[in-house]
Amino acid sequence: MFCSKCGATLPNDAVFCSKCGNRVGPGAGGAPAQGAPAAAAPARPTIAAAGVQELKCPTCGAPIKPTFGDMVVTCDYCGGSVTLGGDGWKQINKHTMLLLKVPDPNAALKVVREHVDQGFFHRHEFEESKIEETKLSYVPFWVLPASASTTYKYQAAAASIGGTVGTIAAASLIGGALGGRRGGFAVVPIMAGPVVNPTRSETVSGQYQFPIVAVKAMSSYQPRDYQFALDGRTLFDKKNVPENTPILNGDLGEDSAQAAAKSYVEQLQSEIVHKKHSMVSDLQSRVEVSEGELLHVPIWYFTLDRKGKKAAILVDGNAAKVIQTVF
Repeated sequence: MFCSKCGATLPNDAVFCSKCGNRVGPGAGGAPAQGAPAAAAPARPTIAAAGVQELKCPTCGAPIKPTFGDMVVTCDYCGGSVTLGGDGWKQINKHTMLLLKVPDPNAALKVVREHVDQGFFHRHEFEESKIEETKLSYVPFWVLPASASTTYKYQAAAASIGGTVGTIAAASLIGGALGGRRGGFAVVPIMAGPVVNPTRSETVSGQYQFPIVAVKAMSSYQPRDYQFALDGRTLFDKKNVPENTPILNGDLGEDSAQAAAKSYVEQLQSEIVHKKHSMVSDLQSRVEVSEGELLHVPIWYFTLDRKGKKAAILVDGNAAKVIQTVF
């Protein structure tokens, strides 16, 4: 158990906190009436009440203190993380990272060059661009499992039911045989039915590991359809971060990240449907987002200027791919 005042780790049968003296045992918050049912334990236990501004790391006991605006805080000593929700501090159950595989800024800039030469400005005009800023940071993302199912209706391609039953020549021969002479009857082509556009129903399902950037100031760099190489992730360990590389804390809580992931997945499902069919109606998506993990990713950030036209390009320092470009 943890002290609700200072966050210290305590034995389950403790009555008072050994660090600050706060009462944590029976009677701390008013004992329940005799015979009253015990309250259900939360799925993710709160390790400190809302409003606490400093507490001990639930993993190593070191003091952790957020700066203004931070909601996701990483311990400087062991890398353990907590998030501040509406009901107080909660330990982040899974904190992972991707290793830096592109440590050289020139190698990362080569990725940018190839991206630019493929039509970002104009082909072969990277040399005319000025690199105004280059920096490397470990950026936090909420990675949220999401399952989606989208049902919709669409108009199939035009189809005719039936067609001409006979040709003019065949009808003429039949008429002659029946009347004892050729051409004795008027020839009228017979059509079996009109052209129709049948309405059909279909369902599209998808599974996602959707990344939501956990820093509000970087929301303009939110990936839309980029997937990190999650197979290569490992548990977070500060020893794997290059020296003097900033590790950003987050200020976006997991609840907000889940809502954002749901919205983005709905958009992706809609785009998939409209790429398949042009005449779509009654589109409805059901998206379920599960509890995720906090993933720190090495991100190279470049700012380019070409004749007054500026753009920021983010490169995945693990996979050597461009994540997002913002003008």
